[in-house]
Amino acid sequence: MSKKFHHAFGVYGVMTDGKNLVVIKKNGGPYLNRFDLPGGSLDDGEPLAHAIKREIQEETQIEVIQVKQLGTTSFRFPWQYKNWQYNQHICVFYNIEKFSGPIADKVAQFTGQDSLGAVWIELSKTSIENSSPLVLKAKEYVESGLVFDVEDQYFETWDVLEEPAF
Repeated sequence: MSKKFHHAFGVYGVMTDGKNLVVIKKNGGPYLNRFDLPGGSLDDGEPLAHAIKREIQEETQIEVIQVKQLGTTSFRFPWQYKNWQYNQHICVFYNIEKFSGPIADKVAQFTGQDSLGAVWIELSKTSIENSSPLVLKAKEYVESGLVFDVEDQYFETWDVLEEPAF
């Protein structure tokens, strides 16, 4: 019996000033050509708190100084990828409480890099048409007065964008 779900696991950072959010310009996977939260997979044996700092630095050039784990949730949606029919993206969210440095609109490209660079975006300008479910979860978190809802989300359909939304 073949498995239907591809499982992805990663750590993701919410950096906000209350009206804007730091997002990356995604260059791969099911969120291709959308805004996404900075973050990603762990290196072999890497602690979560180290992974979030490393991933954000690689994808935005920001130095993370202080983080707080918010919770874990997953997003499930149809996605034809190799032998799988669906994706389940398991995400540990962090509030990035303190960071330094300007964000980089363009970042170094290397094997495994799926960020073209980062930008600040107004929360009001994020939507399912231009953003990943992670960005929408971060928007919900900020707009709720910083309450993180850990309930999983399922999307009946998912479109991988052919053209950049940014």
